[in-house]
Amino acid sequence: MTAMQATYNYKVVRQFAIMTVAWGVVGMAVGVLIAAQLIWPELNLAPWLTYGRLRPLHTNAVIFAFGGSALFATSYYVVQRTCHVRLYSDALAAFTFWGWQAVIVAAAVTLPLGITTSKEYAELEWPIDVLITLVWVAYAVVFFGTLARRKTPHIYVANWFFGAFILTIALLHVVNNAEVPVTFTKSYSAYPGVQDAMVQWWYGHNAVGFFLTAGFLGMMYYFIPKQAERPIYSYRLSVVHFWALIFTYMWAGPHHLHYTALPDWAQSLGMVFSLILLAPSWGGMINGIMTLSGAWDKLRDDPILKFLVTSLSFYGMSTFEGPMMSIKTVNALSHYTDWTIGHVHSGALGWVAMVSIGSLYYVIPRLFGRGEMYSTQLVTAHFWISTVGVVLYIAAMWIAGVMQGLMWRAVNADGTLTYSFAESVKAMYPFYAIRLLGGVLFLSGMLLMVYNVWKTVAGRPPVDAPIPAAAAAHA
Repeated sequence: MTAMQATYNYKVVRQFAIMTVAWGVVGMAVGVLIAAQLIWPELNLAPWLTYGRLRPLHTNAVIFAFGGSALFATSYYVVQRTCHVRLYSDALAAFTFWGWQAVIVAAAVTLPLGITTSKEYAELEWPIDVLITLVWVAYAVVFFGTLARRKTPHIYVANWFFGAFILTIALLHVVNNAEVPVTFTKSYSAYPGVQDAMVQWWYGHNAVGFFLTAGFLGMMYYFIPKQAERPIYSYRLSVVHFWALIFTYMWAGPHHLHYTALPDWAQSLGMVFSLILLAPSWGGMINGIMTLSGAWDKLRDDPILKFLVTSLSFYGMSTFEGPMMSIKTVNALSHYTDWTIGHVHSGALGWVAMVSIGSLYYVIPRLFGRGEMYSTQLVTAHFWISTVGVVLYIAAMWIAGVMQGLMWRAVNADGTLTYSFAESVKAMYPFYAIRLLGGVLFLSGMLLMVYNVWKTVAGRPPVDAPIPAAAAAHA
C-alpha cells in the first residue's frame, strides 16, 4: 500500500474551502453594491455595472460560487470521513474544482455584459451550461464512486442528503436548460410560454429545495453532532425527514406562479405540497437542535456551535414562512414585494451562509493541522455581527414588503388607487437603508473571516489525515 492510499484527499477540500470564503466576499460585496443602487441610482455607473446586470451576478455568486464551493468542500470531506476511504478519483475531483471555478469566472464575465437566458438562477448561456453538466457528472462519479468503495457497513445520513442533492440538481439543470443555440452567446428555451414558466419554477424552487436545502442539511447532519460531541438526536427521524423532504419538495414549484396563466389546479397543487413541506422541514430542524440535549452549556463558549444552531433557527423560520407565503390569499399580498426578498435572505444568509460558515470554521483548521481557528474571539465577533446583520436585513424587508402590498391594493371609495407606484417606492427608502446596513454588517463579518482564515493557514503546511488503519488495510 502506498502512502497516498493511506491518506484522505484533503487537497480538493482545501481548495474549495478557501474559494468558498473568497467567493462569499465577492458575492456579498456585489449584493451590498446593488442594495446601495436602490437608494442612490447614480451608482449605476456604466451599462455593465447597472442593477439589472449585477443582480443575477449577485445571485449566481452567492448561490453557486459561495454555496456551491461550500457544498463541494463539505461533501468531499464528509464522504471520505464517514466511508473511511479516499475519494474515488483524485483527477476527477481536481477537474470538478477547476471546472467549477471556470464556470464562476465565465458567469462573472458574461452576466455584466448582458449575455443571459434571463431565466431565474439559470441565466448562464448554453456553452457554460455544457461545462456545468460535465463538472456535475464528474462530481457524481467521484461522490457515488467513493460511497461504493466505503469500508463502513451503512451510509451515514449526511451522505443521503448530499447524494439526493447531486442527483436532483443534475436532473433539474439538464431539463430546465434544454435550449436551442442560435449563436455562441445566445439560445432560446426549448419550451413555449406557460410550459417554460412551469419548468423554470420546477427548477427554481428545487434549486432552493435541493441545492440550498438538501445539500446544507447534509452539512448539518455531520457538523452539529461532531461539534456538539453528541450523537444525532434521532436516526429514525433523520430517515423519515429525508424521504418526506425529498418527495414533497419536487412538487412545490407552482407556488411561484400564483395568479398567472398557469392552470389554477396546478397552482393549487403547488400550494398544497408547499404546506405539507412544513412537516419534514421542521423535522430536520428539530432533529438538529435536539442533538444538543445535554450539551446546551457548550453554546456559551463555542461560537462554531452558535453558527450551526442559529442557522437551524433561521431554517425553521424560513420553512414556516415559505409555506405560509404559498397560500394564495397571503401570496396576493406578498407577491412581487420585498417580503419575498426578506424570505429569500432569511434562508440564504440565516440558514445557508451561517451553516456554511460554521462548517468551514470546523473544517479549515483540520485541513492545516491546527486544533482550532487562529482566534476564537474573532469567530464570536463574526457570529454576532452576522446575526445582527441578518435580523436588520430581513426585518426591514418584511416591513417594506407588507407595506408595499398594502399600498398597491389600497383603493379609494370611487375605486381609484389610493397611492401611485412612485409613492410606494418613496416609502421604501428608510427600509432600503436598513437593508443596506444589514448587508454591510454581514459582509464585514465575512471580511473578519478572511483575516481569521488567513492567520490560521498562513505558513502552515497542508495536512492530509490518515485513513484509519482497519479501513486502510482493506483499501
